[in-house]
Amino acid sequence: MSIAALLSEIDEYGRAIITLNRPEMHNAFDDTLINALTEELKRLEREPSVRVVMLAARGKSFSSGADLNWMRRMADYSFVENLTDAMGLAELMKTLANLSKPTIALVQGAAIGGGVGLVACCDIALASENASFCLSEVKLGLIPAVISPYVAAAIGSRATRRYFISAERFDAAEAFRLGLVHEVMAPEELGQRADQLSRLLLQNGPQAMASVKALVAEVALSFLDDDLIADTAERIAEARASDEGREGLSAYLEKRKPNWIRG
Repeated sequence: MSIAALLSEIDEYGRAIITLNRPEMHNAFDDTLINALTEELKRLEREPSVRVVMLAARGKSFSSGADLNWMRRMADYSFVENLTDAMGLAELMKTLANLSKPTIALVQGAAIGGGVGLVACCDIALASENASFCLSEVKLGLIPAVISPYVAAAIGSRATRRYFISAERFDAAEAFRLGLVHEVMAPEELGQRADQLSRLLLQNGPQAMASVKALVAEVALSFLDDDLIADTAERIAEARASDEGREGLSAYLEKRKPNWIRG
């Protein structure tokens, strides 16, 4: 798939790389880009050959959030039209966060507003030393509502309150300290590190990784009680009895590679 604002390719190993491709607009969102990215993520979810999804961007910025021309249009929308529009962005964030395949964000530059949301929705986030972050909505009299569940899950409620109300810009080192990104490196090392991590993920059972993502989503919102304990026991029992679980254990005991590793 290739359109002006979005590039997507799948390599021979099953690694999909989606690239935001509006460098002249700092990869800002509008409804067209939001819909295209949502539909591409859904397509990759359905594509059995895809094992890992990486999200990158061209240009100086990862994403500057909402496109100014789009925001001007929204200013004249009715409440119902604004709600429909906001639900489109909410669907994008939910689709990315709930993708069953592991996701890696490569943050090479500034991530503003909804751009921070994309980073928070990915399983693994790598940042260049040049990256910066800002949740600037309150400067415009707005609120970062749609991305708030994902940002709060990534950095905690107290840090979320600070950066939501201050709208201050912070650097990659602070993003690492907060837990928004997992690693910070020189700009020229970003692609290499993403390659290393994606190859590591390819060694793991694809269904097991999908199940782990669903497990974390469930337990993170649950109280530790008998029901949760029983649920986790059932999940590991199902994994052990699955075809992938049996293959993984057999491969380990037989000192061979499991059948999901290519080559």
